[in-house]
Amino acid sequence: MKVLVTGSAGHLGEALVRSLMDTHEVIGTDLSHSEFTNRVGSIVDREHIRQCMLGVEAVLHTATLHKPHVATHSRQDFIDTNITGTLNLLEEAAAAGVRAFIFTSTTSTFGAALTPAAGTPAAWITEEVAPVPKNIYGVTKTAAENLCELFQRNHKLACIVLRTSRFFAEEDDRRDVRQAYEDRNIKVNEFLYRRVDIEDVVSAHRLAIEKAAAIGFGRYIISATTPFTRADLADLQVDAPAALKRRVPEYEAVYARLGWKMFASIDRVYVNERARNELGWAPRYDFGAILERLKTGQDPYSSLSRLIGSKGYHTTEFTEGPYPVE
Repeated sequence: MKVLVTGSAGHLGEALVRSLMDTHEVIGTDLSHSEFTNRVGSIVDREHIRQCMLGVEAVLHTATLHKPHVATHSRQDFIDTNITGTLNLLEEAAAAGVRAFIFTSTTSTFGAALTPAAGTPAAWITEEVAPVPKNIYGVTKTAAENLCELFQRNHKLACIVLRTSRFFAEEDDRRDVRQAYEDRNIKVNEFLYRRVDIEDVVSAHRLAIEKAAAIGFGRYIISATTPFTRADLADLQVDAPAALKRRVPEYEAVYARLGWKMFASIDRVYVNERARNELGWAPRYDFGAILERLKTGQDPYSSLSRLIGSKGYHTTEFTEGPYPVE
């Protein structure tokens, strides 16, 4: 199968090219030169996309301006890349008879819906929660998702939207969190409710290619399987360590040995049940699996995650964090 991967110089794009290149003919396109990019160009350039699409049977569209670009790029930049670029790809994919179009979206589309009102339980985030975008990033990714749905409905282009949670290796953008917790401590905590390993993200994309034709259109949350249930939501807001001790009591000894601590409060939980049921997705790196790795002194992350490493979102270094926050 000939597969087009957009954003092939980025975190996920590189990971997808690496995983597919041994068994598929892969076209990697990106604005930046890289070992995994063989067509340098912009998704905003319609002719570039038309040439990339020749003979392609599946598209994995990861190219995007991300949240870290909100403070450094204009709203028009976001519209051009995230909406117009996606439209170009969808139109050319439909014209070329592509069998599967997989759009990498983000749990950031949920926006304000992720933050419950004071005094209420943590939010239980499924695909049924309506997005309330907080910035231009969320607005444009939501619009791009809707374009995918439109093209499936009107042009019968099988489209799967994967709303991925955090998988980047960069340090946290919140200064208070960086100062209070060691970086690996932060990321392992997040596997409980808002993080996923890139190896599992890759497997979700590969399954989406296989299932797209049968599904037609679907949106799926791609995040590590949480040990929490709805019954834990009230406690998570006021005493997350107590809620975790109830579900995973062995975490305390591991964390004590490492000098780590759990967040005092967790405000939302991403639920991946639909992806597991409909895509047949079986993520390997959940909190329990990572805890087992930590017990034996192993690195908590997958080999692919370590191989990809930190990409960085900007060539400029910022004094207040990995990128400016709007």
